[in-house]
This record gives sequence, C-alpha cells and structure tokens, in this order.
Amino acid sequence: MGRRIGALIIDWAIALGLACLIWGYTLLDYDGFVVLGVFVVLQTLLLAIFGGSVGHRLFGLRLIDLRGGKAALWRPVVRSVLLGLAIPALVWDSDQRGFHDKIAGTVLIRR
Repeated sequence: MGRRIGALIIDWAIALGLACLIWGYTLLDYDGFVVLGVFVVLQTLLLAIFGGSVGHRLFGLRLIDLRGGKAALWRPVVRSVLLGLAIPALVWDSDQRGFHDKIAGTVLIRR
C-alpha cells in the first residue's frame, strides 16, 4: 500500500507542476479540477505507453491486465478516469486491488 500512495503523491506533484507551468498557476493558487484533468491524462498516456507512470516506475510498480500481459488501451483509460473520481480507488478487495482496477481488469504489481 505504501508504494501506491508514494507513487500517487509523485504523480499528483508532477500534474500540479505541469498545470502551473501550462496555465500560469502558482502552488498557492491553482484550479484543482485542472490539476485533476492533467493527472488523468498523464495517467492514461503513461500507463498505455509504458505500463506505468513516473511514480509507478520510481516505486517499482507496473500495470498489467489480468492475463499478465500489457493492458490494452481502453484499460488505462477506464482505470484513470475511475481513479480521478477517487471513490473507486478508496475501495479495495482482499487482494488489495482497488475497485478501479477490478473494473478495468488490471492489476498493479511490483516489477
């Protein structure tokens, strides 16, 4: 669980930094929905292309589908949108898989 939270913090910080650079926000004055949008787009792109975000890579995690292969494009899209909604990510099963992973048919594993 600690690796996932650490990865989330890093990915959110990157999204916040990009939103500040692109839209001219400051760290004390920014639109949270813009940062959330940047976060979801980054998650989608990085998961689809590399199988993990910057935070995932730094903490030794990667995303796969349930069969053990690279997740098809629609899976990172569904997973990222649900993660952006937060509630599905706060519900886990006995295997520590979030509801967003269950719906997308993905699992986050150690590399």
